[in-house]
Amino acid sequence: MDFQHRAGGKTGSGGVASASESNRDRRERLRQLALETIDINKDPYFMKNHLGSYECKLCLTLHNNEGSYLAHTQGKKHQTNLARRAAKEAKEAPAQPAPAKVKVEVKKFVKIGRPGYKVTKQRDPETGQQSLLFQIDYPEIAEGIGPRHRFMSAYEQRIEPPDRRWQYLLLAAEPYETIAFKVPSREIDKAENRFWTHWNRETKQFFLQFHFKMEKAITQSSGPVPPAGVKRPPPLMSGGGPRPNDGMPPPPPEGMSVPPLPPGAPGAPHIPHQMPMPPMPMRPPPPEGLTLSAN
Repeated sequence: MDFQHRAGGKTGSGGVASASESNRDRRERLRQLALETIDINKDPYFMKNHLGSYECKLCLTLHNNEGSYLAHTQGKKHQTNLARRAAKEAKEAPAQPAPAKVKVEVKKFVKIGRPGYKVTKQRDPETGQQSLLFQIDYPEIAEGIGPRHRFMSAYEQRIEPPDRRWQYLLLAAEPYETIAFKVPSREIDKAENRFWTHWNRETKQFFLQFHFKMEKAITQSSGPVPPAGVKRPPPLMSGGGPRPNDGMPPPPPEGMSVPPLPPGAPGAPHIPHQMPMPPMPMRPPPPEGLTLSAN
C-alpha cells in the first residue's frame, strides 16, 4: 500500500492514528503531567465512591481510575468551573476593612531664628591634638526635643561650591533654624574622651567637643643613614661658625696641672723649626802613587 502521498503519513511509520487513539494518547500525556504537578490526596474535589470509581465534586463527573480524573482536571471544563467557583466565593465573602496604616504625625514648628553659639579652639598639652568645643544656647527649645548633630561632606551641601578640604558640622533643634559650622576635612578621633556631647536641660545649653587625629609628620634627613655603630656628629647651629675653643680639651679640675700637649696638637705652643745644616761633600781618595796638593 502506498503511503507516500497520504496526508500526515510517512513511509515506515504505520497508518494515521484515528480520533480515539489521539484522544487516548492525549489523556495519557495529561495524566503523566498531572501526576508530576498535582497531589491528588490534597484535591478538595476528588472523591472515591462505594463502587470503586472516582468522582469530581465540582463538575459531577465519574472516572474509572485516577489517571482519568487527573486528565479531567487539566481539561477546559474543570478549569472553567474552578474560575467560576473562585469568582463566586470572592463575591459572597464579606468585605473586610483594610488594615489601618500607622500615621506618623509630622511635627510642624515655626522657626524663630538662629541660636547663640560659642566656638573654642583647643590643643591637648600632652598629645598636641587640636580640638573644637561648641557651646550652643537653646533657651526656647520645644518640649521633649533634644539637639541633634551630624557631619556633612562638602559634596552633600548645595550652598557653596564643593571643596574637599572642608566639611560641615550641622546642629539642629526645633524651633530654631539648623546651623552649620565649616571645619577642616580631617579625620575625627572617635576614641573615648575624644568625642563627647552633653545637653544641660537646666541651662538649655548643648556642648559638643571633638578632636582631630594626629597627622604623621614627614621628617627629611640631611644625608645618608650612617652604618650601625657609627655616630653622626651633631650639626652646627645655623647662622654661626665654629667657636674659638672647638677642638680644645676641657679645662682640668682645680688643683691639677695641664699635661703637656704633643707638638702639632690643637692648642700646643708654636715652636719655630730650625733647618739642619747640609753635610759637606767628601772628595774621593786619590789613586795610588799620587799625592794631593795644597791647592
